[in-house]
Amino acid sequence: MDKRNFDYIDKNLAEIREKINNAAKFSEFDISPVMIAAVKYADGEEIKYLTENAGVTDIGENRVQQLLEHLDFIDTEKVNLHFIGSLQTNKVKYIIDKVCLIHSVDSLKLAAEIDKQAKKHGIIMDVLAEINSGREENKSGVLPEDAKQFCLELQKFDSINLRGFMTMAPKCENKSNYFKYFEETCKLVLDIWRILSHNNSEMILSMGMSESFEEAILSGATHVRIGRSIFKK
Repeated sequence: MDKRNFDYIDKNLAEIREKINNAAKFSEFDISPVMIAAVKYADGEEIKYLTENAGVTDIGENRVQQLLEHLDFIDTEKVNLHFIGSLQTNKVKYIIDKVCLIHSVDSLKLAAEIDKQAKKHGIIMDVLAEINSGREENKSGVLPEDAKQFCLELQKFDSINLRGFMTMAPKCENKSNYFKYFEETCKLVLDIWRILSHNNSEMILSMGMSESFEEAILSGATHVRIGRSIFKK
């Protein structure tokens, strides 16, 4: 059987990395953005190629079941595994000891379950507070005006370590419109981070996807979640 050809991944990654580097160069923020490969539409062999041959160090999973299925293809000793999708409380126990960061904490109920499961494993779980920057009814995340109080409540959990924030902007036909959501979110979370009691650590700001990662980096993103653009043929 012929070996699979992953040239399309190499080509796509080269273009993406160049765009990331250029955006970082022109950003007013002194950051080296981390690219998280969102593998929602990838198969196991593609994921294995990403981490073993293409230099990808961070993988993002949207669904718990897929994450568990993909574990055989990911060396978690060498790869940072992120959970970036909506997370149900009853699924926390399946991933708590497998991921390095949960990006999508949007309720105290979810936070309490993460805290409970983390205690069982004797770990401190790094999390991001998800903000609904577009105030979309069909999207998860706390509203911007509720974010400060939400973060103060998150700090009360002993086995949760709030590392920063995540947002997913509304779909914009004009790419320049992403700046409105990303810039407003960045300003908001920087203000919140300054008042949090543990803000001696560097803030993570996870925002921007395939269609918007350049605008996100220019607006202050430290992590971008890129999926479709990596795997297009």
